[in-house]
Amino acid sequence: MSQNERIYKIDQLLNNHTFVTIPEFLDRLEVSLATFKRDIAYMRDRLNAPIEFNRDLGGYQMTKQTLVGDRYELPGLWFSSEEIYALITMQQLLQNLDGSGLLGGHIKPLLSRLQMILNQDEHVLEDIEQRIKVKNVGYRKFQIEHFPLIATATIKSQKINIIYQARSTDAETQRTVSPQRINYYKGNWYLEAWCHVRNGMRIFSMDCINTVELLNEPCQQVAQEDLEKSEKTYGIFSGADIQWAQLKFTPAAARWVKAEVWHSDQKQSILEDGSLILEVPYSDQTEMLMDILRHGANVKVIAPYSLANSVKNTYEMALLNYLST
Repeated sequence: MSQNERIYKIDQLLNNHTFVTIPEFLDRLEVSLATFKRDIAYMRDRLNAPIEFNRDLGGYQMTKQTLVGDRYELPGLWFSSEEIYALITMQQLLQNLDGSGLLGGHIKPLLSRLQMILNQDEHVLEDIEQRIKVKNVGYRKFQIEHFPLIATATIKSQKINIIYQARSTDAETQRTVSPQRINYYKGNWYLEAWCHVRNGMRIFSMDCINTVELLNEPCQQVAQEDLEKSEKTYGIFSGADIQWAQLKFTPAAARWVKAEVWHSDQKQSILEDGSLILEVPYSDQTEMLMDILRHGANVKVIAPYSLANSVKNTYEMALLNYLST
């Protein structure tokens, strides 16, 4: 344990207890009495720590600071080595999840600072990179330079002008929108905003935003309960008409699906033969249909009929692609 870690631990123990005895310190710090006394002297002399030994209690305690003189505080970032390793591991996870490279430049300074505190060579980072792997596939690249403007507008509640190219029609439209929040969903970034052209809430995929102009106008605010309506149903798409999909998975697929969370309000039941009934609320079947299809013959739509019919029609059209070859 380095001196930085010991000082951090001493400060933590004194702040969490009325007093701490010397034997307890030596046991928790795993150091000699001489080393412990040097650490206490360093904290008193260099950091102005108000640490005193109370003979009546038989231990050290942190006394109240006076308003006169230098104040005591631990300088900079103080973490144990375990906390630093956890933060570096989290950085690696973020780096792998962020396929667009958006967060890398902002996280790098923190990573350098943690490396300095850890006082280790770069092999530590290389080792973590080899041992922590996150494969992020299916994400869509977008123009990173747009993100700071969109984030600024969202946080400061300012309107923006955007040119949006919808994939469904491939047509560009100019919109004035009031950003409400940014959503990172299944590897992609979305902007939830009030559209002043359509006069309603819309979700814009950021990779389809071609230009952004920040306006010096306040946003039109949308009530929090209205924003949360999209969270009441499955997927990124929302709507007023909520239906419940009832899906039956085979016993083989059920072993995996029963551990999955499709929606916070989902319902599950295991049948005697090991198959699984999963019920999920949805309002737009687009994404629900895609996730049902990826399970192929391992799932059957029990209800509603409209969803089951959409699955059937999709399979029939897909089959034609193979019959014609």
